[in-house]
Amino acid sequence: MQATQLTVEHHVFRESLKAFIRKEILPYIDQWEEEGKIDRAIWKKMGDMGFTGLNYPEVYGGLDLDFYYSMILCEELSQCFSGGFTITALVIQYMSAPYLLKYASEELKEKYLKGVIAGDLVSAVAITEPGAGSDVQKIQTTAIREGDYYIVNGSKTFITNGYYGDFFITAVKTDPTKGSKGISLLLIDRHASGVTATKINKMGWHASDTAELGFDQVKVPISHLIGEEGAGFSYLMDGLQLERLTAAIQSIATADSALQYTLEYINKREVFKHKLQDFQVVRHRVAQMVADIATTKAFIYACCDLQQLGKYAVKECSIAKLQASELAVRIVSQCFQLFGGYAFTEDFKIARIYRDIRVGTIIGGTSEIMLEIIAKMTIDKVNYQSKSDKTISSN
Repeated sequence: MQATQLTVEHHVFRESLKAFIRKEILPYIDQWEEEGKIDRAIWKKMGDMGFTGLNYPEVYGGLDLDFYYSMILCEELSQCFSGGFTITALVIQYMSAPYLLKYASEELKEKYLKGVIAGDLVSAVAITEPGAGSDVQKIQTTAIREGDYYIVNGSKTFITNGYYGDFFITAVKTDPTKGSKGISLLLIDRHASGVTATKINKMGWHASDTAELGFDQVKVPISHLIGEEGAGFSYLMDGLQLERLTAAIQSIATADSALQYTLEYINKREVFKHKLQDFQVVRHRVAQMVADIATTKAFIYACCDLQQLGKYAVKECSIAKLQASELAVRIVSQCFQLFGGYAFTEDFKIARIYRDIRVGTIIGGTSEIMLEIIAKMTIDKVNYQSKSDKTISSN
């Protein structure tokens, strides 16, 4: 299954990306998983190849390419057998840096966005708090203006790139009395005085650094305000569609990689003097997985078309994220079963995939939140409108 909009140039890009992954990423994945840390040199190598700036303007060091290049990047990185590595890359390029492009001052773009695109800086987005997950309006981290600075106090949790990253796009309450209209975005340097980070010991995504952040009287220059004060909530709602679409691509591509890995195994594994792949129950199970992946992937590709056109596709991206993440969990679970006892060992990569895929139904909005968004738009006729005319979806 391939997107119908792909050109010869897209396919050439995919092959060059695959070659890069084989040489620069796959040989080190196991080491990064064991150490719980990705070698920062890989981001510079990716930056030198243009992989960290595919959809960004040339003026900031990007390549100004269409969204299908990003779709390919998401797909190929998701087949590295490390959800931790993949999510680290996606958070940098599609879940944090876009806020700089769309809303930040030229000063911040020159220093931070260029650094991200070059592969010199690692970014994160810090929204979730111990007491505020899907309900962003309930965040408690405050940023009170004092002269030329905001004084930030509070905490964040489950922040990918929060420990080894360089800066955070942080959701704060600049006016706690105004609800969602009192939320702003600040760029906070990881090593600013008063910032602490503690790594979280996770079930999966071992290569990625996920952290709980603390802010204790952190002085943030007012120049680090991203966009307008009080507009942070609307910025975040706009950004979630790209986040959910890339998460959907990651889920379905990971499921596909698990199936391909399993096909290799059942072709070699013999049971009762027959290859495992020759048993009808296995063949039909595989056939159903192929059909499920193909249909879900087709819908995701349709969502990629909408992203390329700059459409604010809330319902479609919510459906894609819901279906892809839930299906991926089922697919990987079935693949896991076909490995039998070997699946329960670290000798086979299916164990890692099994751990990593589970969080897909939680990140970027849980499946329950996706269902509620779809229900609101279908039953209550809620019409979500974009607050920004800018997009990084197309050239």
